[in-house]
This record gives sequence, structure tokens and C-alpha cells, in this order.
Amino acid sequence: MGVVRYLSHPQVKIDPAVPVPDWGLSDIGRERALALGVAPGLARTRLIVSSAERKAIETAECVAKQLGLSVEIREAMHENDRSATGFLPPPEFEKVADEFFANPELSVRGWERAVDAQSRIIRETEAVLSAAGDGDILLVGHGGVGTLLLCAVSGAPITRLRDQPAGGGNLFAFDVTTRIVQHGWQSIEEFAAS
Repeated sequence: MGVVRYLSHPQVKIDPAVPVPDWGLSDIGRERALALGVAPGLARTRLIVSSAERKAIETAECVAKQLGLSVEIREAMHENDRSATGFLPPPEFEKVADEFFANPELSVRGWERAVDAQSRIIRETEAVLSAAGDGDILLVGHGGVGTLLLCAVSGAPITRLRDQPAGGGNLFAFDVTTRIVQHGWQSIEEFAAS
């Protein structure tokens, strides 16, 4: 039937004064997303579905532009809800993210629980797949929920050991029918070169 690829948005313009869901892509992030759109591995893509966060939409639109496709937006594909803390400086964010993955049943500092974010991204993914036709599917979203989805389709417990490499702009793939993972996180550049 096809392949599902989950893509995390690449680099963003970080602005502590702007809510994180409203951050857009940086120039480098935009360049990387446009480059992915011409990767031979995406040639069979027939459907692009994005989180409703600005950075994900901008990423999806860059790829869709190159492929001549439109983008479907799904509100509930958003990143794990971290609004309780808002922007955290990178060292503090990494510590809280470690706790988020290590304690999936707990709300760490008011964040959405990992088990709830995982259930939500699985539900959204299954809804997309149940309505999709033939061809490959590109889901565009975020590193946190992407990692939770990768853990689920891999049959692994929630763990940060399966987290994407730093910087964003990474994707993994699994078979639409069997849900067997074809490859773990690869950078846009690694995927484009394969």
C-alpha cells in the first residue's frame, strides 16, 4: 500500500516573547524543508498532513510546494502540551524533557503526560491512515510526539533513547499496512541522500 513518514519540523526562530506553537521556521529550517521536497524518496507521496502549529505548517507547505500537493491540517497532532511552563531556556528544557520521557504517567511541571500525548498522536495517525488511499503519506509534526509515535509503532516503551537527533528536521518511516518500522530517525540530509 505505501509508507508513512513522520517528519519533525527543522530549525525555528526562537522568540521567548512568542508562544512556542506560534514560532515559525528560521531561514535554515526553511531551506532544509524545501530541500526535502525534492528528495527522490518522497516521489510517491500522495498526502501531506500537518500539525496546526505554525512551524509544522510552514515545513509541510515547503515540502508540498515542491511536490505539487496541498496540506491537510489536524489540530490534535500538536506537540506535547507544555503551556504550563512556556518557553524554557535550553538546559532547563532538556532536564524537563528527560523527566517527561522517564515518567510517562506523570505530569512533569504541568506538561501533558507522555502517555496522553502518545495516545493522542496514535489516534490522529490512525485516523489519517484509515482515510488515506494509495501512495505514501507524510505526517509533519514535532520531535516529542514523533518520538512517542516511534516508540508505539516499534512496540517499545516510552523512552527518550528513541528521541530524534538534536536540531529537528528528522524523519522516520513505517509501512502503512504492517506498521513495521522501515527506519528510525534520519536527518533530512541523510534521507535525501539515500
